[in-house]
Amino acid sequence: MRSQWECLLQNLGEWQGSFTRFSPQAEFIEDTPTVVSLAGLNDNKTIRQVVRFLPPNRPVEEKVFEYSSLGKGVLFFENGAFSQGSIQLSPVAEFGAELGLIHGDRRLRLVQLFTPNGQLDKITLIREYLAGTTTPERPPLQVDDLVGEWQGEAVTIYPDWRSPDTYPTQLQIERLGSDRLTQQLTIYSTPENPYQISSTGKIAGSLLYFEGNFPANPQMSPQINQVMLLPDGASATCPQQVQLRQAFFLEVGWLVQPNLRQRLIRRYNDKGEWTSLTLVTERK
Repeated sequence: MRSQWECLLQNLGEWQGSFTRFSPQAEFIEDTPTVVSLAGLNDNKTIRQVVRFLPPNRPVEEKVFEYSSLGKGVLFFENGAFSQGSIQLSPVAEFGAELGLIHGDRRLRLVQLFTPNGQLDKITLIREYLAGTTTPERPPLQVDDLVGEWQGEAVTIYPDWRSPDTYPTQLQIERLGSDRLTQQLTIYSTPENPYQISSTGKIAGSLLYFEGNFPANPQMSPQINQVMLLPDGASATCPQQVQLRQAFFLEVGWLVQPNLRQRLIRRYNDKGEWTSLTLVTERK
């Protein structure tokens, strides 16, 4: 298996694209062209990262980072997919995470940020391609793209460095009329006792609302997970509000082909502690 540093090296190159900001209600705010360069120094023992923002009619902004180790809040998969962000939910600090996927010469990243009181605040979608390549962007994700049966394989890695877990998954999504849909996720982490999660969602334009994906704490308000349908076949899933004493997850999805989807899920327990990162590759 590759080391975490070797997994990071799968992201080397010059990535051209844009940072697109959306409101929590999926309203477009702004799009800023960008160039992100990751280069290895000292025989790839150090990474130099240069982020250039190229806003129209405004001066170019440039940020430069150099690092030779990884922080506690980041984990990578062997193909270069990764997530970095908060390791603990705090009532006095901004909370959030970045989730990044790679497929061929394209990369898709999502940043989800919450206010100190736990309200969803900012969504940034980052669509990138390697310089000199021409693979086209996917169309914006639609509800009907998700409908069907998805057979997948999940790999879960942990911030405490325990051995990864690999297991099959099955996701069944059905549409109920024009404004409802159901989904049932089966996780075969133990073949003799699969774990199932079922929920019903409401369709509201480019937003889907699911309630009760996890057992609700009767002392807490019901957890509503919203799914935002985004450009380039992307989706962003998270609670409308994160809070202690209620487990939750942050997710990015990417429909890279009509019948091939990737999902990256960052999970937190009811103490607000980051517990795992899961990469699911599924086919319809």
